[in-house]
Amino acid sequence: MGRFRVRKQKMAETPTRFYCNYCQDELKAFSVRCCECTDFDLCLQCFSAGAELGSHQRTHDYQIIDNALLACGDKEWSMSEEYLLLDAIETFGFGNWADVASHIGSKSPTEAREHYDSNYIHGNLGKAAVPEKPSFKVQDHTGPEDGPLSPSLRATFTPVEMSLADQQELGYMPLRDDFEREHDNEAETLVSNLAVTNEDDDLDITLKLIHVDVYTSRLKERQRRKKISRDFGIITAALSSTASKTKDQKDQKSTATPVPKKKPSKEETELKEKMKALAQFQTGKEQEEFFENLQKEKEIRARIKELIKYRRNGITKIEEISEYDEAKSKRDKRKEGKKKIVDKSKRSAVISAKKTEPKEEPKKDDREIVEDEFQAIKASPGFNYLSDREKRLCSSMKMKPARYITLKTVIIRDHLMRRQGLPCKTRYPSNLDKSHRKRITNYLTKSGWIKVS
Repeated sequence: MGRFRVRKQKMAETPTRFYCNYCQDELKAFSVRCCECTDFDLCLQCFSAGAELGSHQRTHDYQIIDNALLACGDKEWSMSEEYLLLDAIETFGFGNWADVASHIGSKSPTEAREHYDSNYIHGNLGKAAVPEKPSFKVQDHTGPEDGPLSPSLRATFTPVEMSLADQQELGYMPLRDDFEREHDNEAETLVSNLAVTNEDDDLDITLKLIHVDVYTSRLKERQRRKKISRDFGIITAALSSTASKTKDQKDQKSTATPVPKKKPSKEETELKEKMKALAQFQTGKEQEEFFENLQKEKEIRARIKELIKYRRNGITKIEEISEYDEAKSKRDKRKEGKKKIVDKSKRSAVISAKKTEPKEEPKKDDREIVEDEFQAIKASPGFNYLSDREKRLCSSMKMKPARYITLKTVIIRDHLMRRQGLPCKTRYPSNLDKSHRKRITNYLTKSGWIKVS
């Protein structure tokens, strides 16, 4: 190929059409003009194929001609400049005309702005792309310069009143209702790396939407906890706990007889723990009233049962209750005194009988003999769960009942799995004697626990 020079051809008043001398196609964009032949133009396809015609040779010098002009009528802009304009606006953003003009290279910022406004906004392209009346409603959230940034998006909650020092100590911003470290602070990692690309299939998109749903549910839980903290005063309670302790200590020193607080019972503490599930549906005051009403109901029910008991014993007046309780306590004391006397007399009679009886060696019955036989394993765990035959077997092998029960369970379980056709691999303890395992298997077979196939 010969040397080439690039030249831009400006549009005349009446655009001139150019045609390829080889294939006769119209040259609408770039073309190649021979510098040695007279009025000889080729399209890019014919030039790349090395077309030769007449006196034209492929080794001749050539120049690149830009025949592409703006279709909307601007004579000073070529197609390459249009491409650079649109690419610069997409890269640097609309309104950054200095960088756009620098990207084009041959136009000033004013020329770039005026050309884009006249053709792409107010011209035919703009009218075709942007309708005069938009089909959707746009709401302007911007406010005045001295006002909030978004007046229509004001907070729907009442901010917690706190001093600047308390905010810094707690790490809480009351106007934004945000903590420096939120509940489930790592929830944003679920969606921080999510990105939808053209290569994603339906399964990938579904999985990413599931991540977004999980992230949304965790955000809802975070907002629910913050709402409960505001409504129940937990945020201010965290700060006031230290101050209240100091104040109580000062009050106790200043007052001679401090009033002790009633310590809640175990039942009250358990009831409050169960009621925490209702905290998301009630305010702090409502929950406290609800707890007090439950306590009153409990006391009333107990009082009703007590009055029913008095009525069954013939008490019909409140004045008679004290006499009844006094008489009942005296009667209970007399019964306890008689019971102590009887128990004391029985013990003295048994002691005197033992002293008068001749001392003879007690004869061991069969039960005592059996117990002596199992004396070595009687105190071991699991002894009471064995039958007499199993006790004799363990005693003869000097095996602890708990170890025998474990081996028995393993052998029966493996036998059932083999009967069902399931694969199993029995793993006995490494220190188990084979003769002991054989004796246990024979005993289970004779007793009907397992069957030999």
